Formats: sequence, C-alpha cells, structure tokens
Amino acid sequence: MTSVEQLLHLMAALRAPENGCPWDKQQDFASIAPYTIEEAYEVADAIDRNAMSELCNELGDLLFQVVFHAQMAKENGLFDFHDVVVAISHKIERRHPHVFADEVIESAGEQSLAWEQHKRRERQASGNDSSLLDGISLAVPALARAQKLQQRAASAGFDWSEPRPVMDKLHEELQELSSEMAAASQAGEAGNSPANSGIREELGDLLFTCVNLARHLQVDAEAALRAANQKFERRFHYMEARLAESGSSLEQTPAEQLEELWLQAKRQGG
Repeated sequence: MTSVEQLLHLMAALRAPENGCPWDKQQDFASIAPYTIEEAYEVADAIDRNAMSELCNELGDLLFQVVFHAQMAKENGLFDFHDVVVAISHKIERRHPHVFADEVIESAGEQSLAWEQHKRRERQASGNDSSLLDGISLAVPALARAQKLQQRAASAGFDWSEPRPVMDKLHEELQELSSEMAAASQAGEAGNSPANSGIREELGDLLFTCVNLARHLQVDAEAALRAANQKFERRFHYMEARLAESGSSLEQTPAEQLEELWLQAKRQGG
C-alpha cells in the first residue's frame, strides 16, 4: 500500500458508518470548508516565517483536507480522489502548452498572461464567461480578490502604465475620505453609523487603490499586510515585555511613554 493509499484508507475508516469517528462522520462540505481555508493559511504562515520544519506538517494537514472532501464526494457518488488528481493533471498540462506542447513562452510575465487566457477559454467553453471578471471566487480574502479583479481588468488594457498615477489616485482617495469625515463631523454623526456609508465607501476605495499600488509595485497585497500584522505584533510584545519587567502594564502607562516604547521597539529592529 502506498502512502497515498494509506491516507485514503485512513480517511475512509474515519467516515465508516459503524466504527468511524463520530465527529468525522457528521461533517459535510460546508462544515469542513472553514478548516480547509484555515489549513491553507497555516501553510502560508509557515512559509512567511520560514518555518520549514513546520511546513511539511502543515502541507500534510492541507492534503488531509483534500482527502476529506474527496471522501465525502465519493460517498455521494460525485467523484473521488483519483478524479481530483486526474482533473488537476489535465488542467496543468492544458495550461502549460509551452512545457507539454509546442507553444513558445519566454518569460514569467508572458506565462501569467497566457495562464489567464487559458482560464478564460475554459470558462467560455463551460458557458461561465459573460464578463472578464467572472470566475473570481467571492470567498477569496478581500485584498487578494481586489488584486485578482485588477489583474483581470489590466489584461484587457484597463490599467495605469506605471505606479505614479496610482500614487496620485491614492492621494485623491485620501482627500475624498477626509471630506466625508469632515461632513460627518459637522453633522454630528458617529463614524460607524449607518448614515456614514459614505465614509465606508471612501475607505473601501482607498484600500482598493492601495492594492492597485501593490500590484504595480509587484507586491502581493495579502502577503504585505500579513507581514505588517506580524511586525505590529512583535513591537507590541516588546512593549508588553518591557512594562512587565518594570512591574507595570499597558493600561497603567501614559500615552507618551507608550509612544517611546514603540519607538524603542522600532529601533530594536522589531
């Protein structure tokens, strides 16, 4: 029995009607989907932290999610793990004719464009392509989805040619947000009130433009924000540790001292 066959056997045993695991048996596609997403993020986190010793286990957890879904599909007569492997193998061959056929592609940029073109032809063949933006899942995190939407639009020529105009647009969106905030302040509205949908809209436009700038700078917006989150955590932990050493806490510390501790954390390379 191969290692993959062993994993499939274990999954079938977990779902066995009589002797299987009660928790595993009661799951369905919808209940397992959040765990699948979580495991994918844990893979990305291990890579971000360069924790290669953890990556093998995290990839195993993600593979188990694929096996779990495939087992449930098999029980429902939809498909099985073999069908999943065959489908992705065919798709990879189809979308890499420069490797498996006679198409010539000389750069990664050309390959990215060709990949999107292949995907669109597949959507057209299946009748799911009334718009260039079709096929981008709503379940994708908002920053990543914004980047995908912009990439699709750019493939049709709807794009700026360089980062500078995007910076100008960013300043414009900041000004529009500032105007909405001033109007809300004059009206005495709370920032999160339903009447302040204008603030929410302008903030959304600002974030969307930030993603556009990231794309033009060839930076993955989702990865950039994850790194910023981690940096914030490191600096915050530094502040907590220094205060704990002196027998104090965040709540007991004046804002000016907190700012100084934050600057210390930055100087420490946090």
